[in-house]
Amino acid sequence: MNQIGINTSQNVNINFKIASVGERFFAFIIDMLIKAAYGFAVFWILFDVLGIGGLMQGWDSWSIGAFLSIFYLPVILYTFVLESLFEGQTPGKKLLKIRVVKIDGYQATFGDYLMRWFMRLIDVYSNFGVVGLISMVSSKYNQRLGDVVSGCAVISLKSEFNISHTILEELKEDYVPIFPQVILLNDNDMRIIKENYERAIKSKDSIIIKKLADKIKQTIKLDTTNFSYSDLQFINVVIKDYNFYTGKNS
Repeated sequence: MNQIGINTSQNVNINFKIASVGERFFAFIIDMLIKAAYGFAVFWILFDVLGIGGLMQGWDSWSIGAFLSIFYLPVILYTFVLESLFEGQTPGKKLLKIRVVKIDGYQATFGDYLMRWFMRLIDVYSNFGVVGLISMVSSKYNQRLGDVVSGCAVISLKSEFNISHTILEELKEDYVPIFPQVILLNDNDMRIIKENYERAIKSKDSIIIKKLADKIKQTIKLDTTNFSYSDLQFINVVIKDYNFYTGKNS
């Protein structure tokens, strides 16, 4: 399966799998069900509870359409607004653990989400979604036309391992931590740090080790005056200290 490299907060690159067509389809169905539920609720309140139908007698079709579009605006703007607010995810995407990102790995912008939303008219709502389906099946990164035009792709956030499993570090009972500033990091930060630290050691990549160490120092606002640790020693201690302070001991 194709992958996209994402530049992390530690300024290192990790790969994410491209979301499958099936994952995107089921996320779409979930979102459609949410929109349908809202639509039925609005219709019931307006016509059955408030009896607005009687007031609309004599209105022309344009007036009726304009009036109803005000209440159905959340359905129309659903994907665009939610992806913009929640960094490329709608409730459907969140449940399926997929997310919209730029093809170069960076966060998509407001304009990117707007373009993807606009192109849904062609991708999704014309020809019953056939255009979008053909585009996804035939493209390298499972992109519909809206993704191609905006330079975006949808990635899978699923992992074969739980984050807490990947950051465990065995500590001795008398272990004494050195850098209490590590509490400024979170589990995902530590997973990325440990994975890239171990990968760099295996490949003997001193550049990644230095980048990783420098970014950690910057993130935890560490005073490096009279600093006596090598980059390797420092990262190793940070991993152990994080496990100590968060109680994630194996």
